[in-house]
Amino acid sequence: MDAQFWDDRYGSRTQLFSGDPNGVLVTELADLPPGQALDAGCGEGGDALWLARRGWLVTAVDISQVALERAAAAGADVQGRVSWKHGDLTTTPPPTEAFDLVSVHYFPLPRRADHSALRGLLSAVAPGGTLLFVGHDITALPERLDDGHVPADYYQPAEVADLLGPGWDISVNETRSRVVPAPPGSHHTHDTVLRARRAR
Repeated sequence: MDAQFWDDRYGSRTQLFSGDPNGVLVTELADLPPGQALDAGCGEGGDALWLARRGWLVTAVDISQVALERAAAAGADVQGRVSWKHGDLTTTPPPTEAFDLVSVHYFPLPRRADHSALRGLLSAVAPGGTLLFVGHDITALPERLDDGHVPADYYQPAEVADLLGPGWDISVNETRSRVVPAPPGSHHTHDTVLRARRAR
């Protein structure tokens, strides 16, 4: 899933996703005071724009330049509140302890023996900050998808919870029904959700 893969996927349609924020984001963070946020794998910007319109200063990172340009065009009303960054968070970690919120929604983060990319994202959460890590429930999926990808090759929220260790307070670690239907062509009916707060 390199930059060309995602540019081709986003470029195959004028709009790949709805543009609305993810339902779990709205449910979990509606009452969280705004601060500095990292949106990992921001895509066309639905989550980043929702956060910015509620007072957050957002660093929105994606590997696809096509998606970022589309997101920036949709966010003219919050210009200056979102910094759209082209980058690969699987190889280049974000700044350490820089964000009051690190939001990771359906981000295909490949599992690594040393957990380096994952630890980079976890380290980006500031003391007292929140991690929201959301994935598709893969229990009902085939071992290998039609596009050749193996869902089990990527970190799942429950696994991330097990790797947090001391210094984190986990408030949510569960599987729940999706708030809104999955995108057309997708069969995901449940989300796996991890919400944790880093100790000060």
